[in-house]
This record gives sequence, C-alpha cells and structure tokens, in this order.
Amino acid sequence: MKNWFIGVAAAAVVVVAVPAMAHHSFAAEFDAKKPVKLQGTVTKMEWINPHAWIYLDVKNSDGSVTNWMVEAGAPNALLRRGWTKASLLPGTEILVEGYQAKDGANRANGRDITFKDGKKLFVGSAGTGAPGDEPGKQ
Repeated sequence: MKNWFIGVAAAAVVVVAVPAMAHHSFAAEFDAKKPVKLQGTVTKMEWINPHAWIYLDVKNSDGSVTNWMVEAGAPNALLRRGWTKASLLPGTEILVEGYQAKDGANRANGRDITFKDGKKLFVGSAGTGAPGDEPGKQ
C-alpha cells in the first residue's frame, strides 16, 4: 500500500511539472543578440497554448528551402489584437522579424509580421523580455 501511494505521488509531481516546463521565458530559449528577418511562405499555423506557432518556408540564396518555426503570442492574446484563424493561411507570403533560438535551430520568437501589402501585425508575447518589450508597447 505504501509503494502504491509513493507511485501516485510521484506521478502527480510529473503531471504538474510537465506543463510548467513547457512554458519558458524569452531569455531561456531565445537570443536577443540574434535578430532574424525571415521572408517566406506560411505552411501552417498552430493555435495552441501557451504560444501559437507559425511554420514558414524560407528560400535560401542557393534555391533550397528551410522550414522555420516561429513562436507567437498566446492564441487569446492574438485574438484580442485582431487576429483570426484566417489571418495567416498556408501560402501567405510574409516577413517575420524576431529573435533566433539560442541553440541555433531554425526556430525564432516572432515580434512583427509584415504582409506583402505592407500591413503589419504584432505577433509576440507581451512581457517576454525581448528587446523593445517595454510595458504598454504592443
């Protein structure tokens, strides 16, 4: 009986810890000294918590294509800023400005998105600690 209780307690600790690890600070994963500008075509957007993700195919100078993952704000924050699930459909060409992952992976924390017509949307998370993320600036 005692082993059963210890097993249940250990499982509870793991279940509680996993969501906490999934959410991170900007500085833990992204490098403010590595700004990136990614021009490419959206392949998909995932509206998941705690951050939405934009998948982007970026054409390299040699003609090859690199797929990037761009972290966006929380889905509810994007909806409050005027985003809809139709705002960024596959095939949309955009320019993303943000900051690359510390490990050099093709992953970035997005800040702004500019569409071909010049329309700009803020895609980042408020309070990330990213450069220019002063209170009230969204």
